[in-house]
Amino acid sequence: MHTLDDLLFLMTRLRDPQYGCPWDIKQTYATIVPYTLEEAYEVADAIERSDFEHLQGELGDLLFQVVYYSQLAREEGRFEFAGVIDSITRKLIRRHPHVFPTGDLYAPLDVPRLSEEQVKVRWDEIKAQERAEKSAAPEQLSLLDDVPVALPALSRAAKLQKRAAQVGFDWPAALPVLDKVREELDEVLEAMADNDSVAIHDEIGDLLFSVVNLARHLKVDPETALRGANAKFDRRFRFIEQALRDTLRPIEDCTLEDLDALWGEAKRQEKNLPSCG
Repeated sequence: MHTLDDLLFLMTRLRDPQYGCPWDIKQTYATIVPYTLEEAYEVADAIERSDFEHLQGELGDLLFQVVYYSQLAREEGRFEFAGVIDSITRKLIRRHPHVFPTGDLYAPLDVPRLSEEQVKVRWDEIKAQERAEKSAAPEQLSLLDDVPVALPALSRAAKLQKRAAQVGFDWPAALPVLDKVREELDEVLEAMADNDSVAIHDEIGDLLFSVVNLARHLKVDPETALRGANAKFDRRFRFIEQALRDTLRPIEDCTLEDLDALWGEAKRQEKNLPSCG
């Protein structure tokens, strides 16, 4: 069975200026980023579908992205893969003092067990300290400084809100957030009535941001929830297509009422409810 050392060696061969792969030789940090994002989503997709048969391979694809960046950095004399491993290990030891109180990875496990809430509070404190240490001007430090701009918009909205909530800038419960969602929806309707495309764009953004806030208060990850809704739509629309194929009826010849009836049938079948007709 191949080892991590084999994968690192393979990467150096792929990037060999004389004998390597022409495609791999020309890649840069920036050109690899889209593949990294794609591989991360494929891991998430395999987990969501409980496709454990292929999860191992998807994790390997994601690991290869880390190896790729490390090789690029190694060629430029910036750092090596071993440094990546050392960095994350040190960070996790530092952020888990309730497990490694002495900072010794292999010290005996003989420390008081903290509650999940205590762990969360300590984690946030440690991360805040790390942000302050990284900042050239700590007095200008923002809670939002290290929330990546490149995150999917729903995920970034949730992280921004979570950070602001750490200092009390948050709704006290879910119901007031629901009122805010209704308020934002009314503002979308007003913009539509004015036929103001710029305002519609802006208000739709506010509405989505409020829905993310509602999801956060209800302990729902908005990105995962939307992915689930996408999968549901995909599944039900494919049911419509197949039902029409079975009756040799082109989808273009159907009315919206016809398609909606088939959509309802798809929902009934998913819920194992008897059909009405």
